[in-house]
Amino acid sequence: MSRILVIDDDDSLREVVRFILTEAGHDVTPAASGEEGLAVLDEGFDLVLTDIRMPGIDGMEVLAGIRENPAPDAPPVIVLTAHGTVEQAVEAMRLGAYTYLLKPFQRDELKAVVAQALHTRSLELENLHLRKLLGRRGPVPGLIYKSPVMKQMIKDLQRVAPSEATVLLSGESGTGKELAARALHDLSDRWQKPFVAVNCGAIPAELMEAELFGHARGAFTGAVSASVGRIRAAAGGTLFLDEIAELPLALQPKLLRVLETRQVDPVGGSSPVQADFRLVCATNRDLTAEVAAGRFREDLLYRIQVVEFNLPPLRQRPGDIGLLWEHFTLLHGGEGVVSEPELLAELETLPWRGNVRELRNLNQRLVLMRSDDRLTLKDLRRLAPGAGQAAPATLGESTAAARAAAGDLPLGPLPPGGFSLIELEKEIIRQALDNCGGNRTKTAEYLGIPRHILIYRLGKYELG
Repeated sequence: MSRILVIDDDDSLREVVRFILTEAGHDVTPAASGEEGLAVLDEGFDLVLTDIRMPGIDGMEVLAGIRENPAPDAPPVIVLTAHGTVEQAVEAMRLGAYTYLLKPFQRDELKAVVAQALHTRSLELENLHLRKLLGRRGPVPGLIYKSPVMKQMIKDLQRVAPSEATVLLSGESGTGKELAARALHDLSDRWQKPFVAVNCGAIPAELMEAELFGHARGAFTGAVSASVGRIRAAAGGTLFLDEIAELPLALQPKLLRVLETRQVDPVGGSSPVQADFRLVCATNRDLTAEVAAGRFREDLLYRIQVVEFNLPPLRQRPGDIGLLWEHFTLLHGGEGVVSEPELLAELETLPWRGNVRELRNLNQRLVLMRSDDRLTLKDLRRLAPGAGQAAPATLGESTAAARAAAGDLPLGPLPPGGFSLIELEKEIIRQALDNCGGNRTKTAEYLGIPRHILIYRLGKYELG
């Protein structure tokens, strides 16, 4: 079943197209304007049909919006046009449209053009996937390793990836759980379909239900249009629920029901809707302890824990540290930057409580602030004297606000030449996040600020 977006301001034509394509076995999302179509475009479609002449944003602008940031998996576009706008349709094809369809068109003509476009896209995606498989350096895209513990885990991951089994990825923050989730998707039969990642800790509890399950138009104040939700946006693909322990307890039975029935009940909807997806979850918490504390449902834990992978912390795979460091050095500084052996040897002795995330951030700091193109042990001790050493904060520790009230701030003399307050704030947040093992709730408590303010700043500064 393919997901098709149909954009046309003609209500009757839009409904006819929706009926024909639904009858042909497709999942069709109608949009009454270019604005409405572009608003839902990131929900993951296999094909877009758009009229050319529409008030407001027209079909040419819709096409431009899709092609503005071209992606290898971008959906093809079929433009719908009357005889008077054939020249525009030809121009649309020159700008990247797949083809055009003249109104009025026959039912079989519509089905044939849509089938051809979807088949072409399928071949292009398969070719892209094969080129990725042939071009990547290791057996799993995105993950960099050579240690025996990682090799064994990757072998197990490759065995599980082609199945439909729900997978739980556990481990400390910063160990690469999202990369592992993407690898499970890329190595599965669902690789052509969307990979939809949801950070359960970043969405306010009051919005989570509508975000996950979708909502009908007018279901609540501000719901000016319907939304399919993240679950249905992953149709045919993989839904990745990161920080699953943050999912509100009241919504956990509803997610459990979706997993059991494969049907979604949108907020304000009149009937359930089928949902075809593979679920992968991740957590840095002990979910068994969360169950014992009454914060997580035991039946949901059993449902998502069909297969569990515990990603090892970086301190248990010291042989990978040098490989990762060189990868980040190339990423942040290019081929001309090298690291001295003494620095690499020192890095392997550190505990890395922030794991790969901490290593990456440290590498970027040293590369950006280097005096020349050779990174040395002296650079490490000068720019990051406490690298890898800070212990995670605990809930029993005093907050930053309490320490500030006592005058106990970790500040030395201010530099006479001035400094960037924004860069200082970014560095404080980065270090606090590393100290707290990447846990945002603990980091917010450590800094003495509300959690939503921390999440806002993480997004603003592109941290964490």
